Amino acid sequence: MKADKQAAAVYARLARRKGPRPPILRNIVWAFFVGGAICAVGQVFLGLFLTGGAALREASVGASAVMIALGASLTGLGVYDEIGKRAGMGAALPITGFANSIVSPAMEYRREGLVLGVGARLFTIAGPVIVYAVAAALIVTLVRLTITALAGGRPAY
Repeated sequence: MKADKQAAAVYARLARRKGPRPPILRNIVWAFFVGGAICAVGQVFLGLFLTGGAALREASVGASAVMIALGASLTGLGVYDEIGKRAGMGAALPITGFANSIVSPAMEYRREGLVLGVGARLFTIAGPVIVYAVAAALIVTLVRLTITALAGGRPAY
């Protein structure tokens, strides 16, 4: 039993040493340019909303909504997954990656129906992200309110 584990460890080390090296520099460049391109598209939509007369806050919300719809649509067409294969975090980190993380599991289980397939799987990946984001926001808000109250001031909203 112990000899099997040792042999497996020796084999794993040998396989790592002799196996192909991941193209780290190429992956970094792809992630940088694809992520930058996604953000540039979002900036174009932000500029369009601002040019249309929207205030910055409303323009930001509109641009985010367009980018989410674009990410979800490209996922539905099977394009975003191909982009993600090449770009890695460059495609996963922007808000379009969040849309992809919601739509992908839902599409995978769509044959099981709208409720048990799409509805049940919709937030499989994004659900924990949302839960921890809300929890972190709550903690940061409580800390800020406590510090402000101890300082004797009123929080600026």
